[in-house]
Amino acid sequence: MSGHEEDPVRVLVVDDQELVREGIASLLGIQPGITVIGAVPDGRQAVDIACAEHPDVILMDVRMPVMDGVTAVALLSERAPLCRVIMLTTFDDDRYVSEALRAGAIGYLLKNLPSAQLAAAIRLARAGVAPLDASITRRLAAPRPERPTPPRDPDPGPDPSLGPDPGRELDVLTGREIEVLRLIATGSTNREIAGRLFLSEGTVKNHISRILSRLNLRDRTHAAIYARDRGLL
Repeated sequence: MSGHEEDPVRVLVVDDQELVREGIASLLGIQPGITVIGAVPDGRQAVDIACAEHPDVILMDVRMPVMDGVTAVALLSERAPLCRVIMLTTFDDDRYVSEALRAGAIGYLLKNLPSAQLAAAIRLARAGVAPLDASITRRLAAPRPERPTPPRDPDPGPDPSLGPDPGRELDVLTGREIEVLRLIATGSTNREIAGRLFLSEGTVKNHISRILSRLNLRDRTHAAIYARDRGLL
């Protein structure tokens, strides 16, 4: 292994519940390749320490007093952009996680994740690989309830307040890429997508790379949110 690979991942744990915070820090402290540099109870302290100590990865709770995780992520994106932030969440935090991902968090995980899997996800996050929980991906990607639309003129023309036409945005994708995007939005893995579309996993990865590039999306979670927002489900 190279010297860089042997460098431990420096982790900051942020959670307002002391038992949870200290428990996560203790469990990670015995995992190979992980060094916990601190454990703090709110987002404001997390931002201060991150700016001073520059951890590789921050495990960030979503709901906290003083400063919540979403606000902290937005500040960290500006003040410590090299820190990778992973949100820790429960099922009822979907809206907050979605906002945090838009603000710059690299991924999200559930708090009941086994410590070895959490450590593995942290190592991947330092390398820039988004650690995502598939069950939450499916919930985030679920279609929003339809809202009644007011009557419209036969040809009112484009409304500039609505921004780019979603349909025109999708024109940059092929039909196959739109199929892949829809399956990403359901939380399907590359293997599952390959099986559904009778493709190799390598071909699926290539499609996903092109989708992210053409739509200027950071990762597959943002792709899932994009698909939901544009009614592809």
